Amino acid sequence: MAVPREVRTRIASLREAIEKYRTLQHEKDESPISPEALDSLKRELSELEETYPELKTPDSPTMRIAGGILPELKKVAHQVPQWSLNDAFTESDLRAFDDRVQRGLEKIQQKSPQKPEPKYACELKIDGLHIVLTYIKGELKIAATRGNGKIGEDVTHAIRTIHSVPERLSRPVDLIVEGEVFMTRSGLKALNKKREKTNLPLFANPRNAAAGSIRQLDPAIAASRPIAVFLYDVDVLSEKFPKTQSEELAYIQALGLPINPHTLHDASLEQVLKFWEKWKGKARDKEDYQIDGVVLKLEDRTAQEALGYTGKAPRFAIAFKFPAEQVTTVLEDITLNVGRTGVVTPVAHLRPVSVAGSTVARATLHNEDFIKDKDIRIGDTVILQKAGDIIPEIVQVLLEFRTGKEKRWVFPKNSPLCGGDGRIERVPGMAAHRCAVRGSYGEQSRKLMHFVGKQALDIDGLGGKTVELLMEHTLVGEFDDFFDLTRDELLALPGFKEKSVDNLLSSLKTAQSPTFDRVLVGLSILHVGEETALLLAQEFGTIEKLAKASHANLARIKGIGEVVAESVVEWFVDTENKALLARLLKHLSIKKAAGVVSSGPFKGMTVVVTGTLKAFSREEAETAVRKAGGDVTSSVSKNTSFVVAGENAGSKRSKAEELGVEIITESEFTRRLKK
Repeated sequence: MAVPREVRTRIASLREAIEKYRTLQHEKDESPISPEALDSLKRELSELEETYPELKTPDSPTMRIAGGILPELKKVAHQVPQWSLNDAFTESDLRAFDDRVQRGLEKIQQKSPQKPEPKYACELKIDGLHIVLTYIKGELKIAATRGNGKIGEDVTHAIRTIHSVPERLSRPVDLIVEGEVFMTRSGLKALNKKREKTNLPLFANPRNAAAGSIRQLDPAIAASRPIAVFLYDVDVLSEKFPKTQSEELAYIQALGLPINPHTLHDASLEQVLKFWEKWKGKARDKEDYQIDGVVLKLEDRTAQEALGYTGKAPRFAIAFKFPAEQVTTVLEDITLNVGRTGVVTPVAHLRPVSVAGSTVARATLHNEDFIKDKDIRIGDTVILQKAGDIIPEIVQVLLEFRTGKEKRWVFPKNSPLCGGDGRIERVPGMAAHRCAVRGSYGEQSRKLMHFVGKQALDIDGLGGKTVELLMEHTLVGEFDDFFDLTRDELLALPGFKEKSVDNLLSSLKTAQSPTFDRVLVGLSILHVGEETALLLAQEFGTIEKLAKASHANLARIKGIGEVVAESVVEWFVDTENKALLARLLKHLSIKKAAGVVSSGPFKGMTVVVTGTLKAFSREEAETAVRKAGGDVTSSVSKNTSFVVAGENAGSKRSKAEELGVEIITESEFTRRLKK
C-alpha cells in the first residue's frame, strides 16, 4: 500500500517539531509548549509509525532518548546506560503493555505449567530532572544528568547543596542510584515572584526550574532554591541486589537516601488502575510537587532483567500518564453557533482527540478578534486546552506544521442561522457578533428539533429540552453536529447518566441510515413537507441528483409546481446549505425512499388524513395509504377520493363536507386496508 504524500509530510513535520521542542526543554530548560502538548505530538508520531512501519527510522524521536549536554558542564560517561520510559495514556494502552509483559514472561517460563500473572510495583512519576548518583565506599563522588543516555553532565557541585542528599551513606557500599530532582510547586511560585520583581523570565513549570537550577556553574544558585530529590532505582551495587522493587526502595531508604513514600507493591493490573485513579484525582493536589502519572514496573527484579530493554526503554516498565489538559490536534473546519441572545460564536471542528479524560471534537473560538490574534486557520495544528469546561479552547497554533494549504477564515456577513435576511453585525464597541434580526435562536432550535423529530430522522432521546441543552452548551448548532456528539461531552451535561448517554448514542447510530424522503423533510426546505419530499425522492432517487435539478425539471413534476421548484433550487444553490449538506453526508448512509405501489385497495385514490387516530399516528396512517397504492395529500379538494377523519378533525373535515367528499372513520379505514 502506497503511503499518502500528506502522511509523509506530516511525519516529517512531527519529527522536526519534536526535536526542536525536546532540544529547548532538555538543553535550554525552555518550554514554548507544555510537556503535555509535546507528549501529544510524540504520540501522534508513534501512531503514524505503527500504521506505516516502513517510515520508521532509527533516528526518529520515538527511537531515541531525549537530552543534550551543555558545553560549559563537564561530560560524564554513564557506567550503566540510562533509559527513558515508554508512555501509556489510556487503560487500553496499559492493558496492551500488560499483554506484552505476559507474552514475554511466557517465553521465559516455557517449562512452567501455569500462565504467568505479572505483579507490579507502582510509584508516582515526578515531573523533574533525571539524576544519577555514584557513591564509592559510601561517599558521594559524582552526580550526573541523564543527557543522551550514554553521556551526561557533571552537576555534582549543585547536587551537594540539596540537604536531603547525603554526602555519606549509612554503610560504605559502592552504589549507582537513579532518581528525580524536582522543585516544589510552592517553591516555584515564590521563585517566580522574585524573578518577576527583577524583570527576569519566569520558569514555565517545576521541571524547568529544577533543571535550570541544577545545570548552573554556580552552586549557590541551587543552594538558594527549594530543590529536593527522590531516588528509586539501583543500577550498580557492591552488595547483594534486592530481589524485588519494594525491597530495592527499602534498601535505598536504609542507606539514608530519600524515596517517595507513596507506593504500591505486589499489585495486579486492576490494583494498578485503582492506584492510578486515586492519584489522578484530588490526591495529587495535596502533594507539593508535580506528579504527571504513575510508573509501574514488574515487582520481581529477575523478571525485569529477563525481559530486558528495547533501544530506548525497558520492556518491564511503563509510565502511565494522567489525562492531559493540553493536547495537539488538527482544526478541520469553522462553523457558527447562535446563542439565545442572538450572539454568533465561531466554533472549531477538530480531529477528535482525548483531553482531560474526555474525547472532544469541537472548541470555542470565542470571537473574530480571538481568531485574528492567534492567526487561527482551517487546517492548522493547534494546542487544545480543557480545564473543567465541556467545550475546550484553542490556546496556540503550531506554525511549524503549516504547509501553505491552510485557509484563513473570515467572519461571514450572513448566516442561515439568523432571522430575516440572515445579516450578522458586530456589536459596537465589543468583539462579539450577533444576528441583526433577533429571534433566530428560537427558529434554529425549532429546525433542529424538527430534524430529529418523528417526521424526519425520528431520533429517540432528543426531545425539545435536550436539543435546547445541547444548544446552550454550544454542542449543537447545525444538523450534522448531532452526529459529532461524543460520549464524554454528553456525560458532562447536567442530568445525563451512563444509561441515557448510551441510549442516545445508539439512537444516533441507528438514525444514520435514514430514507431519502425523511432527510428532505428534516432539512426544512420551504414548502417541502412529507408528501413533496416523497415525490422528490421517488423522482430523483438520490440527493445528489436532486441537488443538480433545474427549476424546469422540478416544475414539470406533478404535485411540485413553480413555487416548490423555486424553493428547492434556492436551497441547494445556497453556499451555506451546500457546506452543511456536505458535512451531513459524511455521517449519513441514505437509503432509497419507498417506491410507488402500483396496486392495492387504494390504487388511483387520493387520500387526506386528519384529526387524531387511536391505532395510528398521522405518519403511520399515511404510510399505510401509500402501501395500499394510494396518494396522500395535505389539503382537501374536489379530486380527493376520501378523508380519514379522527377526533378533532377540524377544517379539513368541514372542507370535505362542503365539497361533498366522502368522510370515513378510522375503523372503516382499517377495514378497507384489509381488502
